[in-house]
Amino acid sequence: MTSRPSPWASLSPEEHEFHFNPQRAFPDFATHKLRRAPANEGALAGLRREAELAYGPTPRHRLDIYPAARPGAPVHVFFHGGYWRANDKNGFAYIAAALVRHGITVAIPNYELCPDATLDGTVASARAAIAWLARHAGDHGGDPTAISLSGHSAGAHLCAAALATDWAAEGLDPAFLRGAVMTSGIYDPLPAMLTTVNQDLRLTPEIAARNDFEHRPPVSRARAHLFVGGREPWHWIDQSFRYSHHLRRHGGDPEVHVLPGHDHFDILDQYMAEESPILRAVLRAAGAGGA
Repeated sequence: MTSRPSPWASLSPEEHEFHFNPQRAFPDFATHKLRRAPANEGALAGLRREAELAYGPTPRHRLDIYPAARPGAPVHVFFHGGYWRANDKNGFAYIAAALVRHGITVAIPNYELCPDATLDGTVASARAAIAWLARHAGDHGGDPTAISLSGHSAGAHLCAAALATDWAAEGLDPAFLRGAVMTSGIYDPLPAMLTTVNQDLRLTPEIAARNDFEHRPPVSRARAHLFVGGREPWHWIDQSFRYSHHLRRHGGDPEVHVLPGHDHFDILDQYMAEESPILRAVLRAAGAGGA
């Protein structure tokens, strides 16, 4: 499939599935979503929300904005995970709760999912959501010149896509993108081709190569903060370190943190913990302190 050496070449099919399919590594993954459901329902009921704003032509080109109390607030965009094939923005309202309290306007987009779309379409829709916010966030109480990103798992990959985007070619001042926090990310899609997940993803070597941000040079100078759970399989952990080395080779200065005791799914609890490393990093990326 590729001529470059792969770190996973020696794995058996069963080992590869364990290392590169988080649901196989943590079969109790659904319990974490259920545990966070009351907090999510509370955020949906209690936060001001501008829902289902269209940033493109399809039903998945929709985002929700949770405005901060003050106008002109920095904007933070969160991309959910789901291995590019699952989940919905309505399940992640809890991400906005702590950030709105800190004076940050939060946008949570949906994006095109496989198999209805290819990964090309998934990445294109995430870029379109960011570009729409860079043009229209001011109409919804945010500062379009101060946008930060975060994402979990496949959502971290979409943040990496944003860092590799030539925003000037889109008619935007690249300085609008201030920082990105990427948690438990996959940055090269190639190993996903060898998992059962590819039944939905329908990756080909060509699609994987076009969306391989572990090897495509970054364009944005936004500061990157990378997190991964200490209980995750070590090949999954290694992806964050490989991506951080890639950013450093191209002049970046990313931070990388392994959070002991966390797995691929409970690590999202960090967004709800006031003094957590991930929440503090998001606040720094958004320019709201939290060091």
